[in-house]
Amino acid sequence: MASSSPPRPTPRPRKRVRLLYEHRINLYCFLVALPGLLVSVVLVWTQPWSVESRLALIGLELFAWWLLALALQEQTTRPLQTLSNVIGALREEDYSFRARNAVAEDALGELSLEVNSLADMLSDEKIRTIEATALLQRVVDEIDAPLFAFDPASILRLVNPAGEHLLRQAKARMLGRSASDLSLQKCLSAENESLVELDLKDSQARWLLRRSSFRQNGVPHTLVVLSDVSRALREEERRAWQRLIRVLGHELSNSLAPIKSIAGSLNSRVSATAMDTDVRNDLQHGLEIIEARSASLHRFLEAYRRLAQMPAPVLRDVELAKLVARVASLETRIKVCVQPGPDVVFIADPDQLEQMLINLVRNATDAVLELSPAAVRTNPSASNPTSDSCSQLDVDRKVVVRWDLDEADVNVLIEDNGPGLMNPGNVFTPFYTTKPSGSGVGLVLSRQIVEAHDGRIEIANRTGARGCLVRVVLPRAPHQPR
Repeated sequence: MASSSPPRPTPRPRKRVRLLYEHRINLYCFLVALPGLLVSVVLVWTQPWSVESRLALIGLELFAWWLLALALQEQTTRPLQTLSNVIGALREEDYSFRARNAVAEDALGELSLEVNSLADMLSDEKIRTIEATALLQRVVDEIDAPLFAFDPASILRLVNPAGEHLLRQAKARMLGRSASDLSLQKCLSAENESLVELDLKDSQARWLLRRSSFRQNGVPHTLVVLSDVSRALREEERRAWQRLIRVLGHELSNSLAPIKSIAGSLNSRVSATAMDTDVRNDLQHGLEIIEARSASLHRFLEAYRRLAQMPAPVLRDVELAKLVARVASLETRIKVCVQPGPDVVFIADPDQLEQMLINLVRNATDAVLELSPAAVRTNPSASNPTSDSCSQLDVDRKVVVRWDLDEADVNVLIEDNGPGLMNPGNVFTPFYTTKPSGSGVGLVLSRQIVEAHDGRIEIANRTGARGCLVRVVLPRAPHQPR
């Protein structure tokens, strides 16, 4: 049985050797000059000269031909090398190089002109792109609305200063993190042009979500823009309350006044009428309940009428230290600690700010007394302590008022060590109160006053301690009342 021979390897095709462009120029120069050189050699060799003379003349001709060939190569290849360098610089986005001998009515000059025109166009385009990018970045930075851009993997790739302020983190710490890590997953899953509430610490705002798409380096990205519509929604709610309260207040006030008057008159007549004692007591008790509830309902309506008829702020200079001290001295149930801050005078309505601070200090005091009723002071006329005596306060019952400044705002902080907030989301809900005798108006009225001054108010439980912290942020610069 014959053994099969291994298959022969297929011969690889020879790679065609191609002369360099410079060598081809020399070759073409030699081929062009070859006929003339041959004729010259024949003519020189047939002359009756010595061999040395004939060889010297032929060598001189060859040397002259070689110099002319080099000059031709230089004139042919050097401009091309220059154009190659210019094009390479354009590819590296360096537009400072230009081709030489760019003249019209010349084949190579026309090429140089076109390359230089291309370099000028790309340079102008780069400048416009840089300026447009800088303008876009400036616009993004100046936008008050938080702006975020996510890649297809929901990784944050762009954020503006408003977004940093919303998340209270620096851009360097946020970029490269996922939307879920930043508590922004709702921005990618909720419907576009819808209202969302983000799970952010100390934030109760409602945001209008606008989402769109764009491409960067061919990769699709999602652009998210959030607009805080909380104040606008509250303004609409306030107008609705005003209309509702005007109608209900008018009708109920017209009814409550005669009910209270008639109940009081009947109570007086029952007292003077001879009848069974038990019957008289029952009638008097029932009439007293009617009269008391009518008066309570009337006070309730008056409180909401004040909320609905809040006037615009009357602006003038306000000395914050004196204002806080005066408010603290009005609380006579416990000692309110005032920690002095920097001296500041700003433009606001002192009457409205005083009413707002009175409400907040009263709420903090109510919270402290809820845990420790024995904290009621036995000497209401005693003065409130300053920072020198703040350390002497009983840690079980403490209300502290302090303030500080930043570049544009005044920050007033009120903290207590009461039970804290059981449901922080409802603190600004009208009609909502946890006090047996509360009306649910104080905090709503306080926020309305703060926002009328273009400020904001934040209420949250203290971190790492029992109690509540209220932060009131008011602008230092004058503003036009809304």
